Amino acid sequence: MDIDQLKRQAAAQALEHVQDGMKLGLGTGSTAKHFVDLLGQRVAGGLRVVGVPTSEATRAQAEACKIPLTTLDEVDRLDLTVDGADELDPALNLIKGGGGALLREKIVAAASDRMIVIADDTKWVDVLGRFPLPVEVIPFGLAATQRAMATAFAQSGVSGQMGLRKGKDGHVFVTDGGHWIVDAHLERITDAPRLAGLLSLIPGVVEHGLFIGLASIAVLAGAQGIRVVERRQRR
Repeated sequence: MDIDQLKRQAAAQALEHVQDGMKLGLGTGSTAKHFVDLLGQRVAGGLRVVGVPTSEATRAQAEACKIPLTTLDEVDRLDLTVDGADELDPALNLIKGGGGALLREKIVAAASDRMIVIADDTKWVDVLGRFPLPVEVIPFGLAATQRAMATAFAQSGVSGQMGLRKGKDGHVFVTDGGHWIVDAHLERITDAPRLAGLLSLIPGVVEHGLFIGLASIAVLAGAQGIRVVERRQRR
C-alpha cells in the first residue's frame, strides 16, 4: 500500500469523529486534502456541517466539494479540527508548516475544542526536529529576527542552519498572510515547549511551527493498519 492510500485511511478514520451539526476546522496539506474530499462526499449524502479552512487552497477545495464554510469571526468555537502534521512525537507535540499555512492552522486549532492529527506513520518520531522547523516571519528586519532565533536555539540547547524558503519559481515563498518563512534545520529538539516559548517572544516572529498541547488525538496509518494515540491531558 502506498503512502497516499495510507493517508486516505487515516482521513477516513478521523471522519468517524464528525457528527451532524459540527463546526469543523479544515486542515491544509496532502493528508488533510483527503479528509476534505471524504467530508465532501458525506456532505453530499446529507451530513450537515460547517467548516473553517486553514488556507486559500483548502478554501478552494472545500468550495469545490460544496462544503458550507464560515469564519472565526462568525462562530465562537469549533468542535473539531482535523489536520495533518509534518512530525509528531509521543506527547503529540507537532511540527507543522511544511505547506506554509502554519499561522492559520494554529489559529484554527487553538479555537477548537479538539484537534485530530491524521498522518501516515512515517511522521511519528521519538524527538521532533528531523523535519525542518518552519518559522513565519515579518520581512522587515529579517537579519535581526534570525539573530534572535539563533539565540533562542542556543538557549534551548539546539543549533542548525536557517534558510529562507523559496517557492517553485525560485522567488521567496510568501504565505497567505503576506509573510516569509525561515526553515530551521535543527535535527533534534529536546525541549520543544521551551523553544516554542522563546520563539514566541521574538518581535519579528509571527508564528512558529511547533504545535504544543493542541492535538488531542493522532490517527496514524501504516502497513499494519490504523493506530490511534490519545494525549492524556488537554492543555
